[in-house]
Formats: sequence, C-alpha cells, structure tokens
Amino acid sequence: MAERVDLLNMNIDELKEFLVEMGEEKFRAGQIFKWVNKGVKDIDHMTNLSKPLREKLKEKAYVNKFDIIKKIVSQIDGTIKYVFKLYDDEIIESVLMKYSHGFSVCISSQVGCKMGCKFCASTMDSFSRNLSASEMLDQVITIGKDIEERISNIVVMGIGEPLDNYDNILKFLRLVNHKEGLNIGMRHISISTCGLVPRILELSKENIPVTLSISLHAPNDETRGKIMPINKKYPLDKLIEACKIYTEATNRRITFEYSLIDSVNDKREDAIKLARLIKGMLCHVNLIPVNTVSSTGFVKSSKEKIQMFKNVVESYGIETTVRREMGSDINAACGQLRRNLMDGN
Repeated sequence: MAERVDLLNMNIDELKEFLVEMGEEKFRAGQIFKWVNKGVKDIDHMTNLSKPLREKLKEKAYVNKFDIIKKIVSQIDGTIKYVFKLYDDEIIESVLMKYSHGFSVCISSQVGCKMGCKFCASTMDSFSRNLSASEMLDQVITIGKDIEERISNIVVMGIGEPLDNYDNILKFLRLVNHKEGLNIGMRHISISTCGLVPRILELSKENIPVTLSISLHAPNDETRGKIMPINKKYPLDKLIEACKIYTEATNRRITFEYSLIDSVNDKREDAIKLARLIKGMLCHVNLIPVNTVSSTGFVKSSKEKIQMFKNVVESYGIETTVRREMGSDINAACGQLRRNLMDGN
C-alpha cells in the first residue's frame, strides 16, 4: 500500500494533480486547500466533498496534526509558549506574542539544530530532522485556532536554522501567503539565519519580500568564531558581502540581530566595530539581552551597557532598537522547554 500523503503539505496545483490521479475533478483542490488551511483535520468534516471522495481521501491522505503537550502563559505580558508533539514523538516549540499591531508567532523550522551557537538552547540537543512545510504551517494554524484570533506576523526564529531547510521554507512561505489560505503577507514574515551565505544569495533571487534577519552577535571574526561555529565556514567579510547583494537585489532592509553577552561582545569598542562594519547598508540593528540558559554560563549585559551600546551604534546613523523581553517568566527562548522535557524535568 502506498504511503498516505499530507494534504496540508500540498499547494493547489499539487492537490489538482493528486485528485486527477484519483480520477476526481480538479476543482475539488481549491475546496480541500481551504479546509486544511482553516485547521480542519478530519476529512469527514469537509462537508462540501461527496462521501465517496472523502472515503477515497481517507485511504490515500491525512492532514498533519499536532498534540499540544504543554502550554505556558506568561503572567507578565501574556506571551504563550507552546510545546508540540509531532507524529514521530519529536518535540518542537512555538511562541505567541501579543503586540499593539496584532498577534505574532515565532515558529520552529527543524527538530534540533546543527549550527552549534554557544548561547542558544536549541542547539544543545542533537539535530533530528527538518520540519515539513505543513509542520511549519500547522504551528501557525494551531496557535491561531487555540487563541481564536488571526495571526498577523510570523518570525521563523525558533528551533532550527531556517535556511538549512531551504526548500521546505520556500514552500511554507508560499503556502502561508496564499490568498485562499492564511493569506499572511510576505512583508509580515521574518526569516532568521546564522549566516548560510549560499542560501542568502539564493534567497535574494526568489522574489519573496520577507524580512531577512542575520544573527550577527559579534563585530569581528575572532569573537564570532568563538560563539558561532558557522563563522569558520562563512566569515564576516563573506557574510556582509552576501547581505549587501541581498539588499541590492531585493531593496529590503536587513535586520542584524545582536545578542549582548556580558564581557563577551558588549564593550564600547565592539559597538564601534559593529557600526563601522555595517555603516551605509540598508539595515537596522536589533539588540537582544541574551537569554539566560544555565548551561552556557553567559550572562546578559547590564541595562547601562545596553544603552551605551545602542547610543554608540546610533551615533553612526544606524537605526538601532532593543528587543523587548517577552515571556521572561516562562523561558520563552526557544529550546529551553524542549530540553527540559527531553531531560525528563
């Protein structure tokens, strides 16, 4: 018996082809696409499909479905962390954040991560596999249904390196943006990468106007190489060159994410080096007080140091913000709850 296919992982053209192979009418593809993107998991609930078609679909297809195994709500700001169990018992995390402009979700793109960044909880347990496009999409759908609100913004900055799962990321973006689906605008989606240079260059040619966020976290190769192993393969000169090509090709501003770690990368001279490195680029800097993860030994910079760093970078004419800390009482940084659950805590 052929393996069943995931209807949520298919675009309308793929659904048409699937239906034709089953001897069914193509127009049913649009109906199925709308059902699965509304969060309908039971094929029997697709009531505008005939019963014989529903029976055939159940034999050949299914709809991706998560189990929410943990949900923690911040008492500080209402941020919600979700822990999902996947079909193969793997665990991922997502975070819902409420802003004045609406609801934003931070989703995972892989189970675990290969990149080995020293300050990140996501990479401390072994990489298992990539997430499918539907598994990324379903994080958004499931959270939207759980809170009964429309999700307006997506950040792909949870567990995993999105550009290491490139083909599935592209498919996810096109699915979540589809006018018959969730219809979330590309400009409301941010993709984060630690700096996979060839993929940044590929993405610049895709004509997909997402916001690209670069996890920079250091102004020179020596410091960055100590905390981010990817820097040995793609050093800063190559990364910055790729970022310039990206901004020129897309006319989209890049966000440079910079986690401030006490006594590691938060000195005045670090701020000056950072500003000189990116001055003149179409970009802005997002300073992040590093998340406290017990096993890293890293400590977030003081408020005074953060303000000093911001002032220095801004003095070079570079727009600089400090990320608002959200869900600090629930370990909202992705990877921490997954790790605790895997450790049996």
